[in-house]
Amino acid sequence: CPSDDCKNNNSKGHLFLSTRASKFLPFQEVKIQEMADQVPVGHIPRMLTVHCYGTLTRQVNPGDVVDIAGIFLPTPYTGFKAIRAGLLTDTYLEAQHVNQHKKAYDDLVVDAKTFRRIEQYKNSGHMYEYLSRSIAPEIYGHLDVKKALLLLLIGGVTKEMGDGMRIRGDINICLMGDPG
Repeated sequence: CPSDDCKNNNSKGHLFLSTRASKFLPFQEVKIQEMADQVPVGHIPRMLTVHCYGTLTRQVNPGDVVDIAGIFLPTPYTGFKAIRAGLLTDTYLEAQHVNQHKKAYDDLVVDAKTFRRIEQYKNSGHMYEYLSRSIAPEIYGHLDVKKALLLLLIGGVTKEMGDGMRIRGDINICLMGDPG
C-alpha cells in the first residue's frame, strides 16, 4: 500500500478482487494504419493504437475502412517504465466515434459490369498470371516470387492420405536476398 499510514505501521496484506463491487466495461484495443494508396512509394504505413470502450467495441474488423474521432493521449507509464520513458512517450487515441466507410467483403455488392469482367478473366485461363502480376505491380519482374506470395495468400486444402498422413494446405515462405 503506498499510503503514509501503511508505511508508518509497516502494514502488509493481500488484495482480493471483489467481483460484486467491481464495474466491468467492454474494452478493445485496435491498431489502425494508413491506407495503401496513401502511403508514399517505398515507405512503411504508419500505425496508431486506438482504445475503444463500451458500445464502440466490436465495431471494427480487420480490413475495414474507418474514420475514428477521439482524444489523442500519452500512454501512462508506471514503475520502472516511467523512469525510462523520459520526455518521449507513446501515444494512443481514445475513440469517441467510429464511422465505417467500407465493410468486410461479406457486405460487398458486385455490379453486373464487374461480374462480367471477373467471368472474362476466369474464362481466359490466365487467372494465375493476372493475379501474380497484380502483387506489387511497382516492382518489375520477380514473377516466381510473386507467384509464391500469391499461393501463400490464397492457401490450399488440407489433404489426408489413406495411411493417415496429413498434408498441410497452407505454405510457409522464407524470402532471402538483398532488400535494396
